[in-house]
Formats: sequence, C-alpha cells, structure tokens
Amino acid sequence: MLVNRVLVVSITLFILSSAPAFAAAGGEAVIDPAKADADFLIQGEYAGELNKAKTGVQVIALGGGKFHAVLYPGGLPGEGWAQPKKEECDGATADGITTFTHATWIAKIKDNVMTVSATAGTELGQLKRIQRESPTLGAKPPEGAVVLFDGSNVEQFQKGAKMSDDKLLIQGVNSVKKFGSCVLHVEFRLPYKPFARGQDRGNSGVYLQSRYETQVLDSFGLAGKNNETGGIYSIKDPDLNMCFPPLAWQTYDIDFTAATWEGEKKTKDAMMSVKLNGVVVQNEVPLPRNTTAAPLKESAAPGPLHLQDHGNPVRYRNIWLVEKK
Repeated sequence: MLVNRVLVVSITLFILSSAPAFAAAGGEAVIDPAKADADFLIQGEYAGELNKAKTGVQVIALGGGKFHAVLYPGGLPGEGWAQPKKEECDGATADGITTFTHATWIAKIKDNVMTVSATAGTELGQLKRIQRESPTLGAKPPEGAVVLFDGSNVEQFQKGAKMSDDKLLIQGVNSVKKFGSCVLHVEFRLPYKPFARGQDRGNSGVYLQSRYETQVLDSFGLAGKNNETGGIYSIKDPDLNMCFPPLAWQTYDIDFTAATWEGEKKTKDAMMSVKLNGVVVQNEVPLPRNTTAAPLKESAAPGPLHLQDHGNPVRYRNIWLVEKK
C-alpha cells in the first residue's frame, strides 16, 4: 500500500467534460520546486469523502492558471479506484480560488483544500491535498546487488555521463557493465512543464539491455497508454496509471528476463514485470521486439542499462540491480 494515503473525490455528481487536448509542445522546464509558479501548489492529488463516499481527484496544471481535474470514485489510482469510471473537467484560478464548475456542483480549491458543493449550495464535502510516496522509495540494494548510482560518482556509466550539483544523475547515459536477466530499482523525478503537452512533457525512458523501454513521462492524470509512464513503449499500456505529479520522486521496480537464443534464432521472447510507485502495472509481459528507436537491436548478447535523453531534464537516483542466474 502507498504511504500517506487519504484519497480524493468520488460521487456520481462529478467532473464530466472532455479531457484537455494534450498535443502541442512548449514551456520552460522547472526542476527546482522552489522556482515553480503558484499553479504548482494547486496541482496534485486531493483525497477525502463526498457524501461519505471515498473519493480521489487529480488536478493537472496546464499553465497560466488553467487546470484539468480527474475524479476517481472510490479513491485515487492504487487506493480504491475501480476502472474505468472517472469524470473530468477543466477549471481556472481567479482571485486566489481555483474553481471547477459542473451542471450539478461546484468545486473550489483554496489553501490546499477542495470544497465541493451542489449548485443549490449544500456542501458535499472537502478533499485535502496530499503527497503520496512510493513504498519502495529509498530502497537499499540487497547483498550482491550491482550499485550503478548512489550519488557519489558516475563511474558506472560510460563517458559523457554527468551528475547535477545536487548529486542526481542527468538523463542520457549508458551503464559500463552489460546485463542479461535482472531485477532493477531506479528512482526518477520529472520536471514541471505546465505549458508543455504530450511527449514534450518530461520525456525520458528506462531501457533494459538498451533494447526494451519502460517509458518515463509526465503522464499524471492521463489515460495510461504505452507511451506514458508505466507503459512498455510501443508494446503494452500499463494496467493502471500510477504516475505521481511532476517533481515528486517516483520508483520503478522492474523484473526482467532476457530472451533466449539458439545461435541467431530467438527461441523465447524477453519478459518484463513492472511496479510503478509500488503497484504492479505490467505483469509478466512478453516483449516480442525491441522498442522503436532502441539503441540496440535484439540479440543474444547482454546490453547496458540506458536512460534516455529526449530533451527534457529528468533526474535519476538510487539505481541498483540484482542479476538473475
């Protein structure tokens, strides 16, 4: 279960409306929460009860005081929500209050609290802004693990690897050592880019053997597709979108089994299971091919861990793996 639970907005009277058109690009990337705009403190997850029903809401910053809200009856993803039911609508901030208006209710956010009322004026309940944390955040490498990055240096990565001033690994690196089957732990932080959309919004990727990608992207509140966080890129959507808001530390715990070969012929596909923020989002998924644009094509040879540079300042830390016999 996730830490610091408390989850957001249920009820049948909620946020219907079309989702925002996540299409265009643009916007400055913020990697320091202290330098984020006022919208950053409104964006996030809200949890509580409406009419005594557990509810979760995710509020996505779209730039310039505009927002999109996703309502999850039963609680946030991973905390009670039963797919596929959810409701969505847009909102905006004016005079210090962020308002979402529906035909039958009004939701207002002020001082980290979302108050929901029927249009007739009856208060339905309040949801508080929360910050969830992955249960595997800060997981220590077990005995025998290969520690690739612990904030002390970049010696386990090939030439050109860089570490930030705050001792985080900068995207766009390949491990020196090559691996076959393994269990990998990696922590990542997405930049805050409220004006950006789609694949320009915090894009990177974790490539096992430099062949098979689990996507890294600011997909907080989105549908959960294969090109979003938790997805096996171009192969399979995640079972659940467990992506946290940008600038929150998140975790991937990946169990990877390499393909088997007889000479030049592949006899069994590689396979991957993925936990995103402690929740299984991919369960023993066969990988029939390498990811599009992967650095390496499929073969019997082991390959390095590749953390993709896609033009966005994604940061990594606490990277280790255990090789499987």
